[in-house]
Amino acid sequence: MTLARIPCTIVTGFLGAGKTTLICHILANAGGRRLAVIVNEFGDVGIDGEILKGCGDAACPEENIVELANGCLCCTVADEFVPALDAILAREPKVEHIVIETSGLALPKPLVQAFHWPAIRSRVTVDGVVAVVDGAALAAGRVADDLDALARQRVADEALDHDDPIGEVFADQIACADLVVLNKRDLIDAAGLEKAMTAVTGVLPRAVKVVPTWEGRIDAAALLGLGVGTEADIANRRTRHDDESEHNHDDFDSFVVTVPEIANPAAFADLVAKVAGAAGVLRVKGFAAVAAKPMRLLVQAVGSRVNHQYDRAWAASEPREGRLVVIGLKGIDRAAITRVLIG
Repeated sequence: MTLARIPCTIVTGFLGAGKTTLICHILANAGGRRLAVIVNEFGDVGIDGEILKGCGDAACPEENIVELANGCLCCTVADEFVPALDAILAREPKVEHIVIETSGLALPKPLVQAFHWPAIRSRVTVDGVVAVVDGAALAAGRVADDLDALARQRVADEALDHDDPIGEVFADQIACADLVVLNKRDLIDAAGLEKAMTAVTGVLPRAVKVVPTWEGRIDAAALLGLGVGTEADIANRRTRHDDESEHNHDDFDSFVVTVPEIANPAAFADLVAKVAGAAGVLRVKGFAAVAAKPMRLLVQAVGSRVNHQYDRAWAASEPREGRLVVIGLKGIDRAAITRVLIG
């Protein structure tokens, strides 16, 4: 008897578009479906995995959330991806659906192609690829929030005189999508929505549904159960990198800043905003410990927008110190950024 393959949804999207928020919403509205999540981070600290574990939802217990940091999944199929799937598929009770959150810099097509590996293809299928895009940024004519500083850096630095890596990542993510979630609808008016939709449809190589939403609030049934079997149609997902024998993230960099306990969340958010708006910085995310507060402070920043809220209590075994991941273009000034955050 041939066992049914477990469906897997790949959630891709640029830095700060709202992938983790979307997956949190899926976990909270799974409708009784048993889920597992694989989180692939760019950098060596799995902040997004920590956020998802903080959701504490019965649909996806903490042991069903697997973090793979500091590596592109499609480049580490044998070493990381296959063992992660093995662990998930061995869980009891059996997992009914797997969600993969790619890093914000990932190219989804090579990951989909990995589902042709013999160790994978008989057990798991790609239910669909969901691309999450930042509607507010697209309405402002950008693929991510506040790239003006990057444009100034491009003019000043001859080394950046090449095709925009950010634009290439965006186009490749859209090209591979079976569904596009246009997030942050609440931040734009009707004219902005039309501009954002045009920006997406302008790079879509084929008819794909685009769903506007905010805070990742979309019916889980609309995302899980697409039934596309994307790996069987991958040859039709043409991207800019199809002629490359391999790909990498050499245009990007990330590092972690350990932050001592803070006294004022609002003042700290201002510091994070200053860093996030610096030339070459694409995203800042992580946690902070606030003096006299038992709860951990979650901080996420894209350009000038900084969100911070308490997500869960600190565990007794955890050191009360913050960790922020800074992601940006290669050559960002680590020392200057660290001085801003910790003095």
